[in-house]
Amino acid sequence: MLPQAAITIDAGAPTVKYSPMIFGGFLEHFDHQVYGGIYDPHSPLSDKNGFRRDVLAALKELRTPVVRWPGGCFVSGYHWESGVGRERKPTDDMAWGVKEPNTFGTDEYVKLCHELGWEPYICNNAGNGTIEEMRNWVEYCNGAYGKYAEMRRANGYPAPRNVPIWSIGNENYHPTEIGYKPIAQWAPFVEQAAKAMKAVDPNIKLTAAAEATREWTLPLLKTAGPYLDYISIHDYWFAFYGKNEMPDYMTCIMKSEGPEKSITKFIGILEEAGYRGKIKIAYDEWNLRSWHHPGFPRMTVQDYSDPKVIELIKARDKNDIPSQYTMADALFTASFYNACLRHAEDVGMANIAPLINTRGPLFVYPGGIIRRTHFHAMSMYANDLEPLVGKTEVASDKLIQGKNSVPVADAIATTDNYGKSWAVALVNRDPTKRLVCTVQFKGRPALEGSYPAVVLEGDSPEAFNDIEHPDRVVPEKKTVIFHNGKVELLPHSLTIVRLTMPAARG
Repeated sequence: MLPQAAITIDAGAPTVKYSPMIFGGFLEHFDHQVYGGIYDPHSPLSDKNGFRRDVLAALKELRTPVVRWPGGCFVSGYHWESGVGRERKPTDDMAWGVKEPNTFGTDEYVKLCHELGWEPYICNNAGNGTIEEMRNWVEYCNGAYGKYAEMRRANGYPAPRNVPIWSIGNENYHPTEIGYKPIAQWAPFVEQAAKAMKAVDPNIKLTAAAEATREWTLPLLKTAGPYLDYISIHDYWFAFYGKNEMPDYMTCIMKSEGPEKSITKFIGILEEAGYRGKIKIAYDEWNLRSWHHPGFPRMTVQDYSDPKVIELIKARDKNDIPSQYTMADALFTASFYNACLRHAEDVGMANIAPLINTRGPLFVYPGGIIRRTHFHAMSMYANDLEPLVGKTEVASDKLIQGKNSVPVADAIATTDNYGKSWAVALVNRDPTKRLVCTVQFKGRPALEGSYPAVVLEGDSPEAFNDIEHPDRVVPEKKTVIFHNGKVELLPHSLTIVRLTMPAARG
């Protein structure tokens, strides 16, 4: 018997406008995300600014609205003045054990944002940086006058760069982070930094690094909450930092409900703190799989010629094994977005970590690019949904692996401003079986007939794209057929179907 699910859309319930920034990205100076990724001045594929033209074209498909930069653990040892001006020298990247060339810095990042229509979002150095240094970076980017505004003008940028979003720190709650600060130090530090940064530009939006626990977040908000617009949380559902495992589809898909649980838990913390509705969640690092970086990050300068360091850095190439990125990554991405959309009142931004290479949706190599499976899922959500989230109930059979289980179906319904046109995202997590899915508009006749859809599925649940087979998994425009409200969804698939709500019964 085929698994069953029922999706009920209440078109009469209030809708919520979601923030497109949930489809955001993240770039860190780690491995080949920036250098040899988006930025490669020596490549014949690059433009006059050093940006890879093929990468730019692919990223435009994602309509990414905001990208966080430059870290990540990297930023906790990064001093922004090293990356501006005409005379730049390499510096030590203590976190990742390499030399930072500093050829891609603030102005190159902002130029890239303008090229791609990204909102710039700079994460500040709250590690070994100072509050004064953080304040000065805001002036360099946004100031109309002052020493650092003059520095920007001297560097060839007379107008302010208008960076609207800033983060105070990255994971400074973690003992392995450069500049680790326990909450008793962190809360007043954030308050002082926020005051200094907003004194330069009171219009900037601020977030701060937070461990997603009551013990960390409640004291932070009590002290610094009045100055924050967002609060940042991070999640990777497989911890492959030291050992690069490659679990199968079913093991991965069992993590699908993780984002929903994390968001719900953190909303409860915001509620308890009295800041729900005042401060939004910025899920500004997320991915199914953590980055593989054995032996790192570190807090001191490395001996770059040390064979052990060289070997550990070489091990990061395991992030590039294409067979890791299966239909599980695509469907987990869909589940993550569905969770954010269901909680659109509380989630204001989310940034896949990273956007390029490492675990990102776009793999870049010297000769071209590969759109991984989750690239296509991201593209579908960014391009094929309507702007408002409707109230949707999902009743589903379970998909079981040993003692673990998840609903076999996930869904979200979006609509236009008039409630007439609907785009419904339907996920079938079952690896081998079609899903019989009933989609019902509450109080309306059953759907009947053919409807246009975009469908992403593979020839197997473990399907992936690589250099030899770049289009093994691609979305296809199809027609799906409803009979008495039921439609059969392909195994391990994401379907976004466009529906017109049936007329009310006479």
